[in-house]
Amino acid sequence: MNARADTEPVLLSARALEALLALARATVVAAVRGERLPAPPEGPELREPRAVFVSLHREGALRGCLGHLEADLPVAEAVRRMAVAATRDDPRFPPLAPDELDGLEVEVSVLSPARPVRPEEVEPGRDGLIVERGPRFGVLLPQVATEQRWDRVTFLRGVCRKAGLPAESWREPGTVLRAFQAQVVPERRAG
Repeated sequence: MNARADTEPVLLSARALEALLALARATVVAAVRGERLPAPPEGPELREPRAVFVSLHREGALRGCLGHLEADLPVAEAVRRMAVAATRDDPRFPPLAPDELDGLEVEVSVLSPARPVRPEEVEPGRDGLIVERGPRFGVLLPQVATEQRWDRVTFLRGVCRKAGLPAESWREPGTVLRAFQAQVVPERRAG
């Protein structure tokens, strides 16, 4: 049997993904306004442990993006925690202000388990990447390669730079690469 097939996660339903997106949106709004956070929605799929990222975009630009890479929390709780973190804990940005909520778009990415990968196996647009070398660590979601129109080598260089490593570190012994896939649900705002 194909080892990869054994590690493929069961995909979440469209209903579960929409519930996670609604939770992320409501949590971001509550966190920014200093209100009580919404309770995670109920349901068997929403209790499954999953790794997640919550990304915030405003006027087409990234405004916050943080994730939880361990599948050790129910997916709804992980989304709620990362929605709060993306609003105030992303070190690249100041905390989100109430006047930024207008025009803000929320995106939820539910990740598959990460698996070791060789550089030649990486498929931009399908795979997200994790790189580790010593104390350095970096992650890029699959949609980054698509949005940036990166080929495999550019994607590998990009994840190394994200980790604070030289761009060609992916070629060196001792650098660990892992790949994952993601179910991505972006918010579609009118206008």
